[in-house]
Amino acid sequence: MHHMNRIAIIGSTGSGKSSLASTLAEKLGAGKIELDDLHWVPGWIEIDDAQFRELTERATSVHQWVSSGNYSPVRDIVWGRADTIIWLDYSFPRTAYQLVRRTIRRCATGEPCCNGNRETWKRQLSRHSILLWLLKSYWRNRRNIPNYLSTYATRKTVHVFRSPSDVAKWLETL
Repeated sequence: MHHMNRIAIIGSTGSGKSSLASTLAEKLGAGKIELDDLHWVPGWIEIDDAQFRELTERATSVHQWVSSGNYSPVRDIVWGRADTIIWLDYSFPRTAYQLVRRTIRRCATGEPCCNGNRETWKRQLSRHSILLWLLKSYWRNRRNIPNYLSTYATRKTVHVFRSPSDVAKWLETL
């Protein structure tokens, strides 16, 4: 694990990026960077790209971190500074199942996410639904991430996992 000091975890919404980031950050004793927390302010307001880049620059300037998120305005910063990139490339049914389960839990319990915001049933029935976002972004991510990896992941360790069981097996080897 000594070569993994700056890890970027990517994948579609609901794939388990934040959960894996928590696990790895704990194992490594590293800081965890939730790009969602930097991108959203309370009230589900997105900050502007310049401020987002500044916050991301600051968060990734330390020696050891694990980040989770897929934001194109900061990809060059996060992926550029990472020494390891982990892509959770799960099937659509698996990702959708995980996202639906998480969304129901968050709506039912009021569990905060994304810098203290809360998912609600009303939000899920609107154009701002995280479930709708999965439908809009999943196939685009699947198509574009290999190109981004060829651009940003040269001389980096890249792990592509197709299932949670693959991740679990890998974690056991650390």
